[in-house]
Amino acid sequence: MTELSFAAQAVLDALCMEELNGPQQTMAVAHAAAALRAAADHVIPPDADYASNEVLMIALNVRHQFLAIADELEAQ
Repeated sequence: MTELSFAAQAVLDALCMEELNGPQQTMAVAHAAAALRAAADHVIPPDADYASNEVLMIALNVRHQFLAIADELEAQ
């Protein structure tokens, strides 16, 4: 298993995996990743018209961070 970022590990720790069996663990991780992707889409929709203003660039960075954590979780 690869080493996760602090943020991805915090998400996994919050899932209480020891209380779940194998398939339930897989589904819990998939649900957490899906929730992060939904949050990222809420920050900036994937089809947003990207401008160069600072606020939008910050929001875009937050979106990328959410998606990176989701990618890590899905790679597990």
